[in-house]
Amino acid sequence: MSRGRSTRQYDESDVRIRPGKSSRPRTKTRPVHADAASAMVVSVDRGRWGCAIDADPARIVVAMRARELGRTPIVVGDRVGVVGDVSGDKDTLARIVRVDDRTSVLRRTADDTDPYERIVVANADQLLIVTALADPPPRTGFVERALAAAYVGGLKPVLALTKSDLADGTAFRAAFDGLDLRIVAAGRDDDLTQLRALLEGKLTALIGHSGVGKSTMVNRLVPQADRATGEVSGVGKGRHTSTQSVALPIPDSPGTWVVDTPGIRSFGLAHISPDDVVAAFTDLREAIEDCPRGCSHLGPPADPECALDQLDGAAARRAMAVRNILVALTAENRPAVTEEGNTSPDGA
Repeated sequence: MSRGRSTRQYDESDVRIRPGKSSRPRTKTRPVHADAASAMVVSVDRGRWGCAIDADPARIVVAMRARELGRTPIVVGDRVGVVGDVSGDKDTLARIVRVDDRTSVLRRTADDTDPYERIVVANADQLLIVTALADPPPRTGFVERALAAAYVGGLKPVLALTKSDLADGTAFRAAFDGLDLRIVAAGRDDDLTQLRALLEGKLTALIGHSGVGKSTMVNRLVPQADRATGEVSGVGKGRHTSTQSVALPIPDSPGTWVVDTPGIRSFGLAHISPDDVVAAFTDLREAIEDCPRGCSHLGPPADPECALDQLDGAAARRAMAVRNILVALTAENRPAVTEEGNTSPDGA
């Protein structure tokens, strides 16, 4: 016997056969999840989403994104399908398995050269732009940019003016004549009956410069809003911060939500073209069909043959108001306007 050679005899019981890979092709069919509960996303926090089942603020569950959705973006306002534990009990976790098609999208970019679009709110019916008439003084630039984003995104814009006791807003209002823009008073001492009527039954996104009184207005619309914010956005990994949007329900008004967006520090519009803005108005969209190729619709001297110059009456006034928006949108080397009303070279 050779040194080191084993004398053990082996049989078939000692042989382990590794099973081969299945020849069955991997299917791309995803689960249907026909039993998924419908919900609206009301908060987002680092991989966890707060979802109101059937858009009921009393039935908010914490959910994660299902693996089959990959990196599908999910934002506040999205209508989603949720499975798993939808009781909303503490320490429970459901799964988002479906994101429905969006009816509207409010987008922005970091600045006017950034190709990356950030979806701020989905499926909002309205965009409420809060602007003070004094302290800080009103700036049309941010409002015009917000209007452009609203028109292109499919939201109806509403302008809410605060601090009207400190300044006359006649001239500021006149800057938006022709746009059929609803303008309401929403200052600390103003009656909010008209504003509440506009919000009723709708999902409304709120934006505004720092210090214009937006938080005061939100607290009047949603009593104890700070507590509600914590409850809605405390979805397991953190609390609501200034970089996140959160949807808050208006008490005693079923189906009425406001989305506070305090984290928007800049409003770049790199994703919007002049044609996108003009096309939001039916009469102007038809008119620019006669414009020469490449027309920016700004009129002379840049566009001496722009068809908007041939309009008259209400359409002409609307065209001039839209041109003001286009100037804010297309001004060369103009950085994005920040919430503070100043400009930032990097749009941050």
